Amino acid sequence: MNKVYFLSQQSSLVIVISISFIFALLGLYHSKKFQGINNYLTANRNIELLSLTTSLVASALGAWILFGPVAAATWGGLGAVIGYALGTAFPMIFLIYLGKKIRSNFPKGSSLIEFMRKKFGKSLFKLILLMTIFYMFIFLCAEVTAVAVLINYLSGTELWITALIVLISTLTYTLYGGLRASIFTDNIQMVVIGILLFILILIISSSSGSNFSFEFIESKNPQLLSSSYIPNYTAGLTFFIAVAATNLFHQGNWQRVYAAKKLSNFKNKFDHLIFYNYPYCFYNGFYRNGFIFYRLKYKS
Repeated sequence: MNKVYFLSQQSSLVIVISISFIFALLGLYHSKKFQGINNYLTANRNIELLSLTTSLVASALGAWILFGPVAAATWGGLGAVIGYALGTAFPMIFLIYLGKKIRSNFPKGSSLIEFMRKKFGKSLFKLILLMTIFYMFIFLCAEVTAVAVLINYLSGTELWITALIVLISTLTYTLYGGLRASIFTDNIQMVVIGILLFILILIISSSSGSNFSFEFIESKNPQLLSSSYIPNYTAGLTFFIAVAATNLFHQGNWQRVYAAKKLSNFKNKFDHLIFYNYPYCFYNGFYRNGFIFYRLKYKS
């Protein structure tokens, strides 16, 4: 029996190519106004609160959020989703204090790696450099794979085709425009994320027992909501540590620390990030997909 897809492969490729082309064009056009190494690495340390906040939220809430918390919910229960959500928010709390202190002590830097080399010497610098490269490689793979899997799920398009299109378009404007281009395109993406979050809240608020039910979960997989279910705690703690710790090595976060126009904006900026990141991750993992997956899978 042939699988029925939501979109045809031709339609999905047109959409992916069009969106990728538009973002590449916008990123290149915007970058032409801002040239030089300072703009490339730190956006000339001149990014305002709103723009920096939306950029960090958009970059933190990538395509992985469609799959990570959702998959965790199917076996780790409520604790896994909470751990995932807290893990996305915690690095922002960390950056409020440490980011401000590092930038004050090393105002002309552009990354955590530079600070480590200046403060602790070459040995620790090499370790942090290797960890950062490793993490950013995994992060890139996760982002690209998540987008490719999503398009494959909707249309059956082969993973490598979508991944190649996304990589080429993204590299086109980021290699040319650097951080400034990335922040600009992030701002646009955040508008889309905001609209989707609003739609998600409307769907959740209008949900009834016919499409979402705690009773159904309790009848099929009661352990997912049980306080005595050990994976609730172990999965939550594991995801919290893993997501929070690895995000501290996200080079993009530290570049944005140095891109802030005013140090006084730090606390407000990261407070906003905590406010957006936690509920968005939680709602995606729990309400929108996580436990509804069980209803769809086991519904007779």
